[in-house]
Amino acid sequence: MSAQETAPVVTAFMLIKTTPEWLAMTPHERVEALNTKVMPVVKAKTTGVRSRFYDTEFYSTRVTDVWVWEADDHAAYQLLIDALRETPFWDRYFEIVDLLVGVENGYARTYDVDAVTTIAT
Repeated sequence: MSAQETAPVVTAFMLIKTTPEWLAMTPHERVEALNTKVMPVVKAKTTGVRSRFYDTEFYSTRVTDVWVWEADDHAAYQLLIDALRETPFWDRYFEIVDLLVGVENGYARTYDVDAVTTIAT
């Protein structure tokens, strides 16, 4: 498949670590906090973003979770980060350890070659 066949999307791997404030909440309180204090802001201030959430605390002590965000473009990604910073997610519930942002198969788009590093077996 040619790299030109799909529109480039910004992908961000948000490496995060839970804070004592987050861990002091019950699981029900955590879901409630996300549903009432974080997600409404993200949904109100962004368009063109999707996410997946991965628990990693049983494999890593530095990073407890990875939140993978895909955005239709860099402007959508910027709005997402601005929205998250307006919520207690940012630096209250979680410490942002690192943000790894890239474009899938960017090299293939740049050089107009097949994306040979993307495989399914």
